[in-house]
Amino acid sequence: GCMLNGKLYPFGVIERTEDCYRCSCSRPAMECCSLFHTPVTYDKEKCKIITNKKQGNSDVVEKNDSSKECFPQVRV
Repeated sequence: GCMLNGKLYPFGVIERTEDCYRCSCSRPAMECCSLFHTPVTYDKEKCKIITNKKQGNSDVVEKNDSSKECFPQVRV
């Protein structure tokens, strides 16, 4: 099998790991890609990204008040 973050996974396709990745495990290598999208257009000075690995998603919230969501910036 393959080791990822201290956990052993069997050879073959892993549909979803504990950290929200989809992986392919073979003898020579393990290749993984994220199942969640990371926002890129937000106010990086005012906001931060919070990743929820159990749900497999990310939220952009205000740094000073994480109960308030930040919305994507629109470029004109």
